[in-house]
Amino acid sequence: MSSPSQLNVAVIGLGSMGYGMATSLKRAGFAVTGCDVSAEAVARFVAEGGKGAKSPAEAAAGADIVVSVVVNAAQTEAILFGPGGAAETMPKDAVFVSSATMDPDVARRLARQLEATGRHYLDAPISGGAQRAAQGELTILASGSAAAFAKARPALDAMAAKLYELGDEAGQGAAFKMINQLLAGVHIAAASEAIAFAAKQGLDIRKVYEVITASAGNSWMFENRMPHVLDGDYTPRSAVEIFVKDLGIIQDMARNHRFPVPVSAAALQMFLMTAAAGMGRDDDASVARMYAQVTGTTLPGSSK
Repeated sequence: MSSPSQLNVAVIGLGSMGYGMATSLKRAGFAVTGCDVSAEAVARFVAEGGKGAKSPAEAAAGADIVVSVVVNAAQTEAILFGPGGAAETMPKDAVFVSSATMDPDVARRLARQLEATGRHYLDAPISGGAQRAAQGELTILASGSAAAFAKARPALDAMAAKLYELGDEAGQGAAFKMINQLLAGVHIAAASEAIAFAAKQGLDIRKVYEVITASAGNSWMFENRMPHVLDGDYTPRSAVEIFVKDLGIIQDMARNHRFPVPVSAAALQMFLMTAAAGMGRDDDASVARMYAQVTGTTLPGSSK
């Protein structure tokens, strides 16, 4: 296996997750080139010792591993096969590591299309948040060929604390991630409903947080997201629109399989309502703000 210093990695998408992943790879000794639609993000990465590129094709030229950290399937497809896409310049036998959350059928289609050109595709959605990305401690839910895993493994080891190998073809990783997103979205919506309901009853919601996090009703999302409500800070760590997208994908998948998902459907409506109220780009804990607005409930940082 090649050492990091012998491998070139391109990271396409330097948002909160991608930037942390690029930083972790650079810290591990890889030669890392960053690419993003934001010239400011690229300039910051270059200032911190990385390399910069103006297009996916430029970033992927000579790269052994191309890590794509964008929002959805459409962006992933554009990065690969659109004008100035990575597939134009990726060396033969290089691997494309796709971290976007998407419909498993789309992941399979993109993998077939890229693999037909002699490159590898690893379906590798991520979980863990920006802080764990920066620490190289993500959870990666990956599936793909043995060759794709072998080629990507040095980079995966640098980015992940937990790597799950979930199958030998693309789509399995995506399917696992969608199960995670179903639960995550439902838990955020439920946590937001609960904290706003507590506030409506005049309870001390900081004490509510203390009690619930020590009780059976706790969830990882309650514990992680509700401090944003307590502080009245809705700076986006993960935006409302992410769950509009992901819970929407779950509805599409469920309909195709004739499988009822009424609880996640209800959660989707709460995220849609929050986005419609103008909070789509705010932190996903804003669902609690939406409840507060509808019911005239006062939360920290609110004007009424």
